[in-house]
Amino acid sequence: MNLEIKNITKSFGGVTAVSDTSFSVETGQIFGLIGPNGAGKTTMFNIITGNYKPTSGIVKLDKEVISGLMPYQIVRKGVARTFQNIRLFSSMSVMENVLIGFDYCAKYTFFEGMFRLPRFFKFEREIKSKARDILKYLEIDAFENESAASLSYGQQRKVEIARALATNPKILLLDEPAAGMNPAETKELAALLQRAKADFNLAVLLIEHDMKFVNQLCDRVLVLDYGKVICEGTPAEAISHKDVVAAYLGDFVND
Repeated sequence: MNLEIKNITKSFGGVTAVSDTSFSVETGQIFGLIGPNGAGKTTMFNIITGNYKPTSGIVKLDKEVISGLMPYQIVRKGVARTFQNIRLFSSMSVMENVLIGFDYCAKYTFFEGMFRLPRFFKFEREIKSKARDILKYLEIDAFENESAASLSYGQQRKVEIARALATNPKILLLDEPAAGMNPAETKELAALLQRAKADFNLAVLLIEHDMKFVNQLCDRVLVLDYGKVICEGTPAEAISHKDVVAAYLGDFVND
């Protein structure tokens, strides 16, 4: 799998949020998209997932152009996403939240679902078994019948990742996954992502402000500032780059 971002520009009126940005992410790679607030990182995620249309440039997944498709079509192509502010259905159980991720592969018709015909129940049994496997992998299977809202922040983040994995993604986009986590949860998350990229044959693209987390986890990073690329390379190269230090990393470098 190869995600290609080619010469993407996104403007809102007279403001350019992302300017002529290009990079690629391959299967087995954890790629960090970093930069100060307002750098264009979330805009880039919204372009990749089809929530925004680029002003110019294209997004390719496995050499197929996906920019211009609807968000649900992009999910079906293999792009899954989590959000900075966790977006779970708080009134639903953990299991019900994860089952939503399997909607893309429903094997029954609207008529069969409405009247609860045998093929509907067969599919429900299959996806519940798969959902339990994912929950067990993430070590939250004990909470499958609990309300998602009753879980700790770190556990809720895992539920969101479980729902994303249920879509059978090729690439997983994580928007500040470590935000709000304590050091122990952050360390556990880093280990989980390292395992998952191999076990699920994934590429991972993440936005993150915790540079220690990025340095520990990412193979490569792209640094944006006011929508423009100022550095691409390894985390070590990024934190020593003068333009990156000037943008926002001085405290980390001197830590």
